[in-house]
Amino acid sequence: MKSEYLESAIKQFEYYKMLGEKTFAQISDEKLFWQYDKDSNSIAIIVKHLWGNMLSRWADFLTTDGEKEWRNRDAEFENDIVSKQEMIEKWNTGWAVFLNTLKSLTNNDLEKIVYIRNQGHTVLEAINRQLAHYPYHIGQIVMIGKMCTKEWNTLSIAKGSSGEYNTSKFSKPKSKEHFTDEFLKNS
Repeated sequence: MKSEYLESAIKQFEYYKMLGEKTFAQISDEKLFWQYDKDSNSIAIIVKHLWGNMLSRWADFLTTDGEKEWRNRDAEFENDIVSKQEMIEKWNTGWAVFLNTLKSLTNNDLEKIVYIRNQGHTVLEAINRQLAHYPYHIGQIVMIGKMCTKEWNTLSIAKGSSGEYNTSKFSKPKSKEHFTDEFLKNS
């Protein structure tokens, strides 16, 4: 079970990364900075927050507290990214640190204790914490993206297509595969 956990978690994170990137591709550059109101986050702000969190939590993951002294979390919510290129650089940098760290872990690491603000977590718990946190924000990115474009290409099963999708799935023999495999191979 442990050996499958890391592989499954990585695939799920890669899936959510892909959803974010497919959203970026569907909207105009200026919409990346759109905010519903002054208290709402733009896509760029959410990306900046994810970047800060990923760098803080996953750099020197097994040896230092996940809330690094250099992190300025409040600044992550300031809308000061100036271009799509800068936003994408932060996105890619954060994901690289995070996914490289995840891919370096072994089953023996899952029981080790790491700290976030002095609160101990097993490595498995720390990964699960991010499996809740990052998809939460990716969902926000997707929702903002849908609000900002008139011709949205769905990132999941299109409305009214569940029956057709299920028929296709049930027409194939049962198999063991990760639910993200078909989405990641088509991206």
